[in-house]
Amino acid sequence: MVSFFRRPQQLKESLTKTRQSLMTRLTTLVQKNELDEEFWTGLEETLIGADVGVDTTLALVGRLRERADSEHLRTPLQAEQALKEEMVSLLNTAAQAPVRSATPPNPDVILIVGVNGSGKTTTIGKLAHFYKDQKKKVVLAAADTFRAAAIDQLKIWGQRVGTDVVAHQPGADPGAVAFDAWQAAEGRKADILIVDTAGRLQTKFNLMKELEKIARVLKKSDPTAPHETLLVLDAVTGQNGLLQARAFKETTPLTGLILTKLDGTAKGGIVFAIARELNLPIKFVGTGESIDDFAEFDAQDFVDGLFEEKG
Repeated sequence: MVSFFRRPQQLKESLTKTRQSLMTRLTTLVQKNELDEEFWTGLEETLIGADVGVDTTLALVGRLRERADSEHLRTPLQAEQALKEEMVSLLNTAAQAPVRSATPPNPDVILIVGVNGSGKTTTIGKLAHFYKDQKKKVVLAAADTFRAAAIDQLKIWGQRVGTDVVAHQPGADPGAVAFDAWQAAEGRKADILIVDTAGRLQTKFNLMKELEKIARVLKKSDPTAPHETLLVLDAVTGQNGLLQARAFKETTPLTGLILTKLDGTAKGGIVFAIARELNLPIKFVGTGESIDDFAEFDAQDFVDGLFEEKG
């Protein structure tokens, strides 16, 4: 699809709470003189406290122990540098699901999924703005017809961003909305069609059928659609967000995730658990309340943002 801009300073600022949670304890550990059991135990507690997760923490610390032996690491400072490298490696090795592009002049279709309250509709508005900044023409589809408020909210975002929104009445067939939206996007020569969907995770069977129907309807217009299916997760929920991601992965072929509200939580470490346990790439992060507080996720920028600058 398209290339994305990077905003490392914006990302770093959004990680303030997570960084403070991590560094308050890590700084004390690094001041120790040797890599003893007290250090390793303290490191495990520090990572778990940042919501990295127990399994992922044990895997990271286990890998660090191996490196300490094989590379003759002797000081906590050396271990901290190795930790940064392992964190970047973990995030970069998350499977990059094959992303297809539409055959021009058809629009690229992005299906957005996520539970109600995750910031899904707001994220769609920010994503539309993000693409418009790249001179892309965007059409939005209000296929979350279960909630009238979701339709209204998407229309407001469409007006704010300056993008067309295709919507039906509340309770309408989401597949019909998706079909009409694709036809509108093609007719208006749009580059990208972003489709909002319902977030009723508690009825997984019905949700799966609904998403399958939307995808099936889109394929009638373009056999390669949808080209991406992105899950919106609220970072504030921490490990509960990981449970949501697992459930959605069972119902739909996800190609990546968007993490919202990163600036409002000390649980930013959840990205490592997501990458390791779900093997899915994180594509974007919401870094604040402004329409521009939205950035491409970059593993190196993220890890750099977790650690205080030295000197």
